Amino acid sequence: MITQIKGKLVEKNPTDVVIECNGVGYQIHISLNTYSKISSNENLQLYTHLQVKEDSHTLYGFADKAEREIFRLLISVSGIGASIARTMLSSLEPVQIRDAIASSDVATIQSVKGIGAKTAQRVIIDLKDKILKIYDIDEVFAKQDNTNKDEALSALEVLGFARKQAEKVVDKIVKTEPDLSVESIIKNALKNL
Repeated sequence: MITQIKGKLVEKNPTDVVIECNGVGYQIHISLNTYSKISSNENLQLYTHLQVKEDSHTLYGFADKAEREIFRLLISVSGIGASIARTMLSSLEPVQIRDAIASSDVATIQSVKGIGAKTAQRVIIDLKDKILKIYDIDEVFAKQDNTNKDEALSALEVLGFARKQAEKVVDKIVKTEPDLSVESIIKNALKNL
């Protein structure tokens, strides 16, 4: 198993990079999350996951071990392949995926292109216990945080704001101050909408 590659960055694209290591160029598929963290330095180190199939050996690269861990958890779910997992990591930060699974937030996972309601629910059912155990997340906290966010979003929708726009603002607020009450989330959101 190739677990990491360190070498000279030869080519950089939003979907893949080529790293030269001892004269061999390795094409490594990456998410937009990893792409945004790669500087144009000569030397680059990526944590990798090697996927072996009958007709191909494909390397996936990650800027940090946490992103690789989420990727490996996602591909362990039936119906989630490497390309869908990479799309998820391109659409959401690893921490957002982890928190969405921990708090049973189907809407966040379903917001990724190509993920339907059934697949989102399967991801949560299959991974919730693992996520709570691996990251030592308190289930009560995860649910309460999600409830405050959901109540604030519902209130903003009633006030006439578009769900997607309100969700972006509320996500930023909850990310910076996760302990806010529903009222505080709504007040802060109204300032930014």
